[in-house]
Amino acid sequence: MEAPDGGPKGDRVWCDGCYDVVHFGHANQLRQAKQFGKKLIVGVHNDEEISLHKGPPLFTEQERYRMVESIKWVDEVVEDAPYVTTVETLNRYDCDFCVHGDDITLTVDGKDTYEEVKKAKRYRMCKRTNGVSTTDIVARMLFLTKNHHVPEENMDEHLERARTMSTDSVAESPWTRVSRFVATTKTIVEFAEGRAPRPTDKIVYVCGAFDLFHVGHLSFLEEAAKLGDYLIVGILTDQVVNEYKGKNYPIMSLHERVLSVLAFKPVNEVVIGAPYNITDEFIDRFNISVCLFAIKNEG
Repeated sequence: MEAPDGGPKGDRVWCDGCYDVVHFGHANQLRQAKQFGKKLIVGVHNDEEISLHKGPPLFTEQERYRMVESIKWVDEVVEDAPYVTTVETLNRYDCDFCVHGDDITLTVDGKDTYEEVKKAKRYRMCKRTNGVSTTDIVARMLFLTKNHHVPEENMDEHLERARTMSTDSVAESPWTRVSRFVATTKTIVEFAEGRAPRPTDKIVYVCGAFDLFHVGHLSFLEEAAKLGDYLIVGILTDQVVNEYKGKNYPIMSLHERVLSVLAFKPVNEVVIGAPYNITDEFIDRFNISVCLFAIKNEG
């Protein structure tokens, strides 16, 4: 079978990056990369390397390793991956080639981090996800005003602050306060590929905002999945999240949050725009055996 670019597939494919504030754009790039081969090996840079070339990351290296390892298309994670991708690195991990998005990643000296593997013809390219970047998300967090989903003028200062904090190599967003990602059924189906529940499965249900998905969310879902055979996650609407968390939230839109949750291994299914109150009818509709609720630790 051919890879998405028409070339031959590999046995082991390499991806690398910072993967800071892991979002569905990162996950989509890894999903596409997995289509190039049988196994996907992902190198994640450590805090020191990122700080040298881009500035300090928001998530620690241990958080980033754990998040990437739990994305459903990732087979192996290589910690402390070098910032500059070399043929020696590909050979060390027995990878046929590396896959990267259609953007340029530069070192602190302004050099293309993939120059060597490109010259060796061991570089393949996939499309990045339009409408989301780490800079965009950081800028939304910096605004945190009562109407941060609404565009407004005079946002240059906030965008510049986001650029200096961001570790995303494609960080350019003129909107910052608006989710520019447009969800399609095709994208959701690509993320949701998986099995339907069997009649004998013990179905576990959890719901929440899952805004700015992080290791705390991941740990909660991993524990929830252990209580049954099939995990369904309800994602609350933007309006509901606004009502119980305040007008600053959510930072990410409903469809962005849906894709973020769907990208992780413990999750089998997602209910888009789930009800805040769970009824008997809802439980019967999904054949739910266990409803799980998270209690915030104030300690």
